[in-house]
Amino acid sequence: MFITFEGPEGSGKTTQSVKLKEKLEERGHAVLWTREPGGTRIAEQIREVLHHPDNQEMTPRAEILLYSASRAQHTVEKIQPALAAGQIVLCDRYYDSTLAYQGYGRGLDLAMLRTITQFATDGLVPTLTLYFEIDPEEGLKRRQRDHAAEWNRLDGETLAFHRRVHDGYHQLIQAEPERWVVIDAARDVEVVQAEVLQVVLARLAAG
Repeated sequence: MFITFEGPEGSGKTTQSVKLKEKLEERGHAVLWTREPGGTRIAEQIREVLHHPDNQEMTPRAEILLYSASRAQHTVEKIQPALAAGQIVLCDRYYDSTLAYQGYGRGLDLAMLRTITQFATDGLVPTLTLYFEIDPEEGLKRRQRDHAAEWNRLDGETLAFHRRVHDGYHQLIQAEPERWVVIDAARDVEVVQAEVLQVVLARLAAG
């Protein structure tokens, strides 16, 4: 099973993905946790370029190509081998982030983004995508309060940009409702964790 975690900044998806890994391993499952951009040596180097706050002159086209280059390496080197070995793969962000941030957020052509993404991933689609719903303004406030979190170049975008991303996610969910499960991320971490585990165990049991 290939499970991806999506949501606005500060939604807690990273925390929840790590907690889910621990809970699944306690139940005897073989689990790979990974993230995008990143996940491999080369992809992590690309992440550094993409997220560095000093790289403000980066154009949207360069941005999408860098994300896709990272994703192409990550998919072939890490995700596909883990799935072939029978592991559950948990990925903190995947191509839906590109559609939401670069498509709806930046205004790049969605059809072109889908073509690039198809090439980068070799058509690999998540089994299940968990979306962590939170108001963008509240999410950014959470990010600012979390001094341990990486504050990256996209975090510094305008609130209007983050609202477009948020709205874009909801359009993606409406287009593929069978793949997505929406989680209310405004609740306590433990409450969210319990729901995430319940959803995933039910999907695993269903095969």
